[in-house]
Amino acid sequence: MDINTLRGLATVFALVAFIGVVLWAYSSGKKKDFDEAANLPFEDDPDALDNSDQEKKS
Repeated sequence: MDINTLRGLATVFALVAFIGVVLWAYSSGKKKDFDEAANLPFEDDPDALDNSDQEKKS
């Protein structure tokens, strides 16, 4: 096994890991978690959270 074979295997591993992360991030089960995380900066300011909820409904 030479260095080029190891580089090829590392590339394939990185591609599989990348595809796994993309599938995990875009899975429908994670949408609620990501929406909650996106609203974390607004938790201290109730007016900002109310305004962002109204914009989503429009």
